[in-house]
Amino acid sequence: MNDSFSEKFNLIIKVLSISRARVAAELGVNKSVIARWASGATVPSSHNLAGLSALLARTIPGFTALDWDRDIDSLADFLGVGATRAAPTTSPSVRALALPFLDQVVATTALRGSAYEGFYRSTRPYAAEPGRFIHDHSLVRLGADGLLQFRMITAGVVAEGWILAVLNQLFIIGAEFTGGAYTFAILHGVNGVKCEVLDGITLTSIYDVGRSPAATPVVYHRIGELTGDVAADDARLRELAEPNPVAPEGSVPEGLRNHLARDVGPTQLALGGDWVLRLPLARALSRGPAARLP
Repeated sequence: MNDSFSEKFNLIIKVLSISRARVAAELGVNKSVIARWASGATVPSSHNLAGLSALLARTIPGFTALDWDRDIDSLADFLGVGATRAAPTTSPSVRALALPFLDQVVATTALRGSAYEGFYRSTRPYAAEPGRFIHDHSLVRLGADGLLQFRMITAGVVAEGWILAVLNQLFIIGAEFTGGAYTFAILHGVNGVKCEVLDGITLTSIYDVGRSPAATPVVYHRIGELTGDVAADDARLRELAEPNPVAPEGSVPEGLRNHLARDVGPTQLALGGDWVLRLPLARALSRGPAARLP
């Protein structure tokens, strides 16, 4: 094939506004397979290429498997969008970060990223009201750049960014647009086809006078599945985030409270506790389908 298959595949699904989830459902393959095609990690087998071509022919009159041999500009002309180049598999904003291990992240995401897609509700200590807890609502989905993307809303505050899968951990880098700040997290990943619970530690700037840096443990619980319709899923996230995010008194189970609110520092170290805030794997709640919150 002229040019890369991933370029041409990403161009076509963008022009036709077809979601990866729909392609996967129509072809009867896992969404991670489609993610690998889009990222350039693999190309379809002859069987899947024939099925994909037949699927596209329903919308593109005259399209056949031979059209994959066109170069990208010829394919764009055939689609009626003029000479163009498909979006790169890694977006300019991601490439500009010059992150080490990015190829490894894309490959790991192609293999396991679909396990994390869905809607989540987090629980974490509320820095503005000591003793209380707060819930964030977020969605996670595979992006066209081959990375996991997240969008989070809490009391009207919106954050978006990437989830970088490295080995068995998730490194989150996000931009909080309401106040113009960055937010970060490191979570334990899961092994399996579907994640139900994630936990780790977040670092962000809280909404006090000086936007003080604050780190807290956090637990994410899956509460729903994506539809594959980006606009509908974004609307659903806004709906989920509408209620008051501060957890009502007594609503957080005791086991979860104990997991999220632990003392650290010199006094605790002397008692056999932690010198700094940490969440070793032995304490992690991150689990697959059999997970249950404490």
